[in-house]
Amino acid sequence: MGKITNEELLTKISDKFQDQFTVVGEPFGLLTLETSREQIIDILSFLKNDPILQFIFLTDITAIHYPEQEKQTGVIYHLHSLVNNVRIRLKVFLADGDVHIPTASNLWNGANWMERETYDFFGVIFDGHPDLRRILNVDDMTAFPMRKEFPLEDPNRVDKKDYFFGR
Repeated sequence: MGKITNEELLTKISDKFQDQFTVVGEPFGLLTLETSREQIIDILSFLKNDPILQFIFLTDITAIHYPEQEKQTGVIYHLHSLVNNVRIRLKVFLADGDVHIPTASNLWNGANWMERETYDFFGVIFDGHPDLRRILNVDDMTAFPMRKEFPLEDPNRVDKKDYFFGR
């Protein structure tokens, strides 16, 4: 167990950012908050630089895509306070036509590659990023493969016809 509880962590964040975030829950003990793109850098900076919290380790930046929701793309940040042995998850949801969010590479150098990967697979544009380009897919690729925009099976495949399987 960590030196600081989720309740104490939430109180500390609430004192600074009152109504600028919502608590999503605590799945498996991981405090999860949702905020806006305008507030994300302020909250990340506070969590990193606060002398008590010390969330100095950025574990991951990734995204999710929910095509049925109004704000389809979510950017997810996982932080770890090594001193307090506690983790936190922050989410920011963006509308489909406007997937811009400020970069966190000014706070953590490791965010550079994580943001490039998130851009490469989900198309999230990190404003202010020093070198936002594809990192794992080919440069001339026009799609973002982790978005749920394409059918799971190619309807033109001839080896998937029912008569091949006795149906």
